[in-house]
Amino acid sequence: MKKLTGIVFALVAVFALSGCGDDYYYDDDVPPSNATTLFLVDQDGFSLGGIPYICDSMSGWGTTAPNGEFTFFPPDNCEFDFTGLEGNYHGDPLVDDIIYIVDDLDYGKGGIPYECASFGVGTTYGDGSFDYDIDDRCLFYL
Repeated sequence: MKKLTGIVFALVAVFALSGCGDDYYYDDDVPPSNATTLFLVDQDGFSLGGIPYICDSMSGWGTTAPNGEFTFFPPDNCEFDFTGLEGNYHGDPLVDDIIYIVDDLDYGKGGIPYECASFGVGTTYGDGSFDYDIDDRCLFYL
């Protein structure tokens, strides 16, 4: 009887602990109430999905969702790796691609301090855009 009780206890413990982890999302992929979600979009309004990023509260690198979505917990700092982005609008070396950080209503998030590896320090413009160079890595102080 003690053996059976031990096995039942072990099974209950396994099921109880299997829900534990360090993912952002919990039941039904709903973020906790203190999570903030923003989006990366380009100058044509297209989402920038698949951009690698990591925030202080994450255990490893993730990528922006196909709709450009990324989630963080203020006051996280989040680093984005723009490697692979040409930085030039339609291949024109005189016109840079513009990336915007926007909210769910498509309003730009201006005034976010950041620094890029090759550009330096700045803050996002009122429309949520920011300066960066080709294949740059930028850290945003969210």
